[in-house]
Amino acid sequence: MTKTIMTVDDSASVRQMVGFTLKKEGYSVIEASDGKDALGKLRGAVNMVITDLNMPNMDGIELIKNIRAQAAYKFIPIVMLTTESQATKKQEGKSAGATGWIVKPFTPEQLLAVVKKVLR
Repeated sequence: MTKTIMTVDDSASVRQMVGFTLKKEGYSVIEASDGKDALGKLRGAVNMVITDLNMPNMDGIELIKNIRAQAAYKFIPIVMLTTESQATKKQEGKSAGATGWIVKPFTPEQLLAVVKKVLR
């Protein structure tokens, strides 16, 4: 069965690059432009979420809290993909329920290594 990954980023080019990398590996991808958009599209079988931190309307931390509040998504892997690398931001993400953290810029290999590690 194909695993579905939601990518959430206000940058179309980042969504495109992440989506291309994941699709090439056989994953199904749902794209969202910010947290609000992601919550609206979070229906059914999403196996993992990869989200940016800084976005308009609803940032990554708020999105994670909203996802974790839903019983169906309490335990799915959520990885932050962001330019932020400060320990305080990472701790904030972890407290909200983030599973992992990838700092931009990143390589497709780094992204896939993290996806394969957290998505069993």
